Amino acid sequence: MEETKEAKAPYGKKKIASIVFALVGIIGIVSVYLYVQYKSTHISTDDAFIDGNIHTIASKVPGTVKAVLVKANQYVKAGDVLVEMDPVDYDVKVAEASSSLNAERAKIAEVDARIEAAKRQLDDARAKADAIRAVNELQAANLEQAEKDKARAEALLKSDAMPKEKYEKAMTAYKVAVAQVKAATEGLKSYISSIEAQKSVIKQAEAAKVTQMSSIKQKEAVLETTKLNAGYTRLMAPADGYITKKSVENGNQIQAGQPLMALVSLDGVHVVANYKETQLEKVKPGMKVEIKVDTYPGKKFHGQVESIMAGTGAAFSLFPAENATGNFVKVVQRIPVKILFDKDADPEHVLRVGMSVVPTIVIEK
Repeated sequence: MEETKEAKAPYGKKKIASIVFALVGIIGIVSVYLYVQYKSTHISTDDAFIDGNIHTIASKVPGTVKAVLVKANQYVKAGDVLVEMDPVDYDVKVAEASSSLNAERAKIAEVDARIEAAKRQLDDARAKADAIRAVNELQAANLEQAEKDKARAEALLKSDAMPKEKYEKAMTAYKVAVAQVKAATEGLKSYISSIEAQKSVIKQAEAAKVTQMSSIKQKEAVLETTKLNAGYTRLMAPADGYITKKSVENGNQIQAGQPLMALVSLDGVHVVANYKETQLEKVKPGMKVEIKVDTYPGKKFHGQVESIMAGTGAAFSLFPAENATGNFVKVVQRIPVKILFDKDADPEHVLRVGMSVVPTIVIEK
């Protein structure tokens, strides 16, 4: 009996061991299956970070810094003054441009006065010409009558029916009428010439006015430019955000375009995830994303895929790969994917630009 019990004991242990190994194998197979299923629907990468809008603050004009009104890491709102430059030089230029513009406007007033005077003289010449035309018509009528009287007097003188004295009066009246018509005609020509001269003066003055108006427009543009430059001496925040990389102090001499500080806007921060090209077969915009931020372990954020970049990161590098030259080694490329956070993200956990994250895109089957 004892030998039988001893023989059965190893068999029982082997059976239990086999069952345990079988269970472990089944659990392992199930775990691998579940892991594969999870990986097929959850695409993750640790090559990801938080990105956002970074505004470089630089002056549009050169000058001397009068006051720096912000500190590093200070929160500012859009429109807050960050830096004030000494505006004296630019105020002087504004005054000079304003004075030059006023001088040009005074000249246009002189041209207008000259045009009005020429128009009045033209009106006077036209009125006198009209009066002379009326006189000329009367003189022409008198001449016509004098010619008839002259012809009648000559006929009567030949037949001795008119005294010579009356004949001479008729001849004198004719000569006077001829002279009057000639004088009226010459006077009319003089006033017509005066009219044409005044028209020419008006045209010249109007042309000068057009030129003067162009000069005024130019001076107005110069004044507007100087006012803009004077306004540029106050550097204001373009958006809400935090001041970083401040490199300017009171008294510094700065140049146009010189970076003075950066403003990081945390509104609208997003994730840039560099996924392998082999992971993006099923990824589409609008898919849900689970996001883990290294700064906040245990905290899970949610978002969605906004867009996928049109090229790989290497394609836009400073020195892109030239696979046609040298030996070719195939490397799996990474494509940036832009991920937006949901609007109901936890405001107590501030997300800052550059934080490392692990996004997981959920593939819907």
